[in-house]
Amino acid sequence: MKLKITILAGDGIGPEVTHEAVNILRTVAEFGQHDFTFTEALLGGVSITATGTPIPQATIDACLASDAVFLGAVGDNKFNALPPHERPEAGILQIRQHLGGFANLRPSVAYPALAENSPLRAEITEGVDILFIRELLGGLYFGAPRWWNKETNEAINTMRYTRDEVVRVARIAFELAGKRKKKVTSVDKANVLEVSQLWRATVTEVAKDYPEITLEHQLVDSMAMHLMNTPRSFDVVLTENLFGDILSDESGVITGSLGMLPSATIGGKVNLYEPVHGSAPDIAGTGKANPLGAILTAALLLRHSAGLEAEATAVESAVFHVLAAGHRTADIARGTTAQHHVVTTSQMGKLVHEALAHILDRRQAMHAV
Repeated sequence: MKLKITILAGDGIGPEVTHEAVNILRTVAEFGQHDFTFTEALLGGVSITATGTPIPQATIDACLASDAVFLGAVGDNKFNALPPHERPEAGILQIRQHLGGFANLRPSVAYPALAENSPLRAEITEGVDILFIRELLGGLYFGAPRWWNKETNEAINTMRYTRDEVVRVARIAFELAGKRKKKVTSVDKANVLEVSQLWRATVTEVAKDYPEITLEHQLVDSMAMHLMNTPRSFDVVLTENLFGDILSDESGVITGSLGMLPSATIGGKVNLYEPVHGSAPDIAGTGKANPLGAILTAALLLRHSAGLEAEATAVESAVFHVLAAGHRTADIARGTTAQHHVVTTSQMGKLVHEALAHILDRRQAMHAV
């Protein structure tokens, strides 16, 4: 198959982890004789430096002409003095709007090999497999009016949703839940916010079309607590934009590091893929970055844009095997024993590549019999 992928490596550790993810995609393409082409474009701080804007028109055009977009990370402290609409992060919001993806999928899986790395007890995290579905184009991040009046020391952001915006993301949540454990937990703040009351009423209405799916509602504050106490009780978690951002980052405690969390944004013209972690400029170039979130994001690209489910599962299995063998980047090395050893970003990428090649080799040999 043919797939055109635009690469937005971005800032900080973005280029490092993206390099490892692209290597994985190239390996899959080579073994499956697929035609994957990669086009690089600018976004974020590197774009501001080169073009004066966080997202030039050339980047928008390249992304819209592709089958998938892979984003490394965006952000650099040296741009903090700029107005919000001129900072690197503004490029992310704009590319999301242009691509139109409204459902952000954020898996959070507890790897047995990383149980000691999580501050939570192993009996709490064992078997956890949560899929967060975060609405991505509404809420406080995009609602108007929004402004900061520095003369009067006032600022305002607007949380806004329409029924149709909630319906479309809720349907994705119920559809995906049907392929998993058939349970959706919808998160809101309906005891205080009118927007959340609309959210809850709409999700409840959509649920009637999916009688085989169990729906429960959770207030966001209690959800934050339950996520740490009883994470195994959740399967698909549906949230609005801000709540999903916070809760899915919190789930990094379950996996042991934000560096382990992938994401995919679907539902628009072109799907956008990016690891959840930030640009971490303080460790850029040191070899300490964890590329596994980016590599697992590549697996999501294979699943949702390429339709290569077996290959996506193979990438995820390769990560599982490398972790089980005791290899760790610095962020997931907490509590390691003598059997574990810390590796660099590129070394971790190479280890996953080798594990993936072994899996794909074995699969080809079985099909040849």
